[in-house]
Amino acid sequence: MTMTTETPLRLQVRRMTANDNAAIAQVIREVSAECGLTADKGYTVSDPNLDHLFDVYSQPRCAYWVVELDGHVVGGGGVAPLEGADVGLCELQKMYFLPVLRGKGLAKQLAIQAMDFARENGFSQCYLETTASLTAAIALYEKLGFNHITEALGSTRHVDCEVRMLRDL
Repeated sequence: MTMTTETPLRLQVRRMTANDNAAIAQVIREVSAECGLTADKGYTVSDPNLDHLFDVYSQPRCAYWVVELDGHVVGGGGVAPLEGADVGLCELQKMYFLPVLRGKGLAKQLAIQAMDFARENGFSQCYLETTASLTAAIALYEKLGFNHITEALGSTRHVDCEVRMLRDL
């Protein structure tokens, strides 16, 4: 008889620092490549700020959290005002997780944390865009109370993100 013991994952969710720029950009590139989300279609990998996300999320009413596993950044997500939209509308942004994190409830935890932050910073609604191939993400967003909408809001420039969702905070 063999015994197996599971060791607990050493995870930490924390606010992003400037030192995390390269690591989270690499996570986003890896997950994007895995899912076929290419820069030519306007997905996050085409974002000119991808290698400098700390600068973006250190602005007022913005936040980004990274997830570390054994000291290595393996995922993250954030929230910021939706560009080109009403001041009460924020966007859940750049939720990317390497396979080692998936299915452990961290995306749900991080999304809830981001929406709590948004509510505390005066936002009344949260918007997101994704693509139909990311079925697990869409299912999570639906469970979190996001509703599908047909019209794109703001100016995200994500031309191939055909799934748009919105929820009150």
